Amino acid sequence: MTMTLMKSALLNPNAPSKATAIINGEASGILNWNDLRYPQMYDVYQALLSNFWKAQEINMQDDIKQWSELSASEQDVFLRLSTQLASLDSLQTPTMAQVMDYVTDPSFRAVFAVIAQQEAVHNESYSYVLSSLVDHEEQQRRFAQAKEDPLVRRRNAVIMDAYEAFRQHPSPQTLFELCVQSINLEGIYFYAGFAFFYHLAREQKMLKTSTMISYIQRDEMQHAHFISQFVRLLMEENPELRTEANIQYIYDAVGRAVTLEQEWAAEVLAPIEELDVEEYQGYVEYLANKRLRQLHLEQLYPDRENPMPWIHVFSDEMMNETKSDFFEQKARTYAKVTEKNGFDEL
Repeated sequence: MTMTLMKSALLNPNAPSKATAIINGEASGILNWNDLRYPQMYDVYQALLSNFWKAQEINMQDDIKQWSELSASEQDVFLRLSTQLASLDSLQTPTMAQVMDYVTDPSFRAVFAVIAQQEAVHNESYSYVLSSLVDHEEQQRRFAQAKEDPLVRRRNAVIMDAYEAFRQHPSPQTLFELCVQSINLEGIYFYAGFAFFYHLAREQKMLKTSTMISYIQRDEMQHAHFISQFVRLLMEENPELRTEANIQYIYDAVGRAVTLEQEWAAEVLAPIEELDVEEYQGYVEYLANKRLRQLHLEQLYPDRENPMPWIHVFSDEMMNETKSDFFEQKARTYAKVTEKNGFDEL
């Protein structure tokens, strides 16, 4: 019998402030950061807040001047990726907001709230870049292209199926599946787009855009770490979720995400001769292994090393050390995410 998932009451004065469970537990609804079931959530919350940024902090004038110097292929891929990444980010804000309704623990709800807000910033950031470079008509055309592209729709359908299943039938199982697909979205799907923008940056092109992308990736990396931790705790607190079928679901979902990302990257990155698509295919497998390690699972692709050493400057590890304009070296340190706050696999 499928266990139901109950919405959390806004206020329950008769319940303790320290939640009795992440979901389907009791909690007053009052968030006391000094009295938490999982104290590390305060560190997670602070780490996310330390990332705060706005698109308008990035002056696009240099990129505006350089835009006409890009090749036709570079411009096309740039616009295609910007609208497709914006489309993916559009899903995350409402989804994270809905998850909050079913999470008992108010500290986790606070973290989900920050993630939802950051995803809205990401979405706005792509629009900010596009409005700096092309007119409104071209932006509209590109967003229509993103919606109609059959490869993009096939790629997104896997995510949307899990998200819609939770929307229609919220349960611990559908929440588990939503979170696994969210890890795929934030920890695997975005990275082909990121790689293209970093490729431009290593050639000293569109550096302001690459700075913005680095901020987005840093946020997404932390989101994927948090959701991985959430999944592990969800399975620990709810033994009915700790099944061989659910472990296999994770492996199947990650493997499917890798295949779809590789298929998409092969098409969208093909016009960029200087970017080795085969290397990127291996990079996706490398990322998948990292996501599985965060879930304390075995790797799908044993001994897979990072085949794109040039991208190391933009890697999760490097971004975990500094908040930087990577090619301009205007660095500002921010709190390192460590095992102390639960992000134990970087």
